[in-house]
Amino acid sequence: MAGHSKWANIQHRKGRQDEKRGKVWTRVIREIMVAARQGGGDINANPRLRLAVDKAKAANMPADTVKRNIDKATGNLEGVTYEEIRYEGYGIGGAAIIVDTMTDNRVRTVAEVRHAFSKYGGNLGTEGSVAFQFQHCGQLVFEPGTSEDKVMEVALEAGAEDVVTGEDGSIEVLTAPTDFEAVKNALEAAGLTPALAEVTMRAENTIDLSGDDAARMQKLLDVIEDLDDIQEVYHNAVIGD
Repeated sequence: MAGHSKWANIQHRKGRQDEKRGKVWTRVIREIMVAARQGGGDINANPRLRLAVDKAKAANMPADTVKRNIDKATGNLEGVTYEEIRYEGYGIGGAAIIVDTMTDNRVRTVAEVRHAFSKYGGNLGTEGSVAFQFQHCGQLVFEPGTSEDKVMEVALEAGAEDVVTGEDGSIEVLTAPTDFEAVKNALEAAGLTPALAEVTMRAENTIDLSGDDAARMQKLLDVIEDLDDIQEVYHNAVIGD
């Protein structure tokens, strides 16, 4: 269960996300609306909505804002209808990129995504061109120094698929998307709080980039993430200094 350390790259990604907190509410609201429209407005019966509401709480979104957007999505209030669209492409050095969007205008969104890729050194690919390089899974990451034995015992007992220990001592717990919430709750109940916990597209293999290539890749990712309709951007690049 040993594996390549992802701790530095995860910290880097979280740091970049923290710099973009101004867009968090917009993205969370869209996720709440899509989850509620697809699975209903009852958080107890809708796991995806429950995760979205957890994100809203973490972003300090007022409860009435959450409720209002659930009501919009379930037809109790008039609202915008969003559709989910995934784009796949290549970045610097052939790095794989997945872009998840929610949009009320498909034509606008694909034009903006294509322009970002082409202008900043990437290439927009076809459906399925890079998705096979990623695993859709729940991911919980614990800081170096966390008890590996305790994490492994609790996680595997709760239904985790794997526990991967990084070279620097960080610990990564992987779950099926449907088991993520149960495993997370079990770990937290045991006093184990992850530094990162999300349902994600996890890269199976990574590409190391440094110097000018790293800077160009980061610029491409920043431009894509700054587009209005972007929800998540996944990639397999390890961006060095």
